[in-house]
Amino acid sequence: MMWKEKYKIGIPQIDKQHKELFDRVEQFLTALRKEGDWQEKLPEIKKTLLFMQNYVVVHFDAEEVYQKKIGYPDLQQHHLIHKEFTDYVMQCAHDFEKEGYPEQSVQKFAGKLLAWLINHVVATDLKMSDYVKKEGAL
Repeated sequence: MMWKEKYKIGIPQIDKQHKELFDRVEQFLTALRKEGDWQEKLPEIKKTLLFMQNYVVVHFDAEEVYQKKIGYPDLQQHHLIHKEFTDYVMQCAHDFEKEGYPEQSVQKFAGKLLAWLINHVVATDLKMSDYVKKEGAL
């Protein structure tokens, strides 16, 4: 399991969404690593990619609504990070569909997706958690 308790930032709604993201990325990686022909893997890969396209938007919106509610001072910077990553996910999904889901590109995307998620949660989102604890904004 990729989700670890140390990834919790102490904001229940966001922690729940983060866990869902980790679970889905794990399913994506499992589908990629599964033995068998690439064509056999594609339905699960496409399903997970579609989920990611939708869920990153839902999650990022929820996170930003929360940040606005608590007066989080880094909201604008956080929004830009979210937008950049959302744009990346959407562009990759578009390219994959157009190019027929090339295995090497999808594998590279999966690695970047996992690295980004871990780095974002343990670095960027933990700053929000520190602010919440410091300001008592939960």
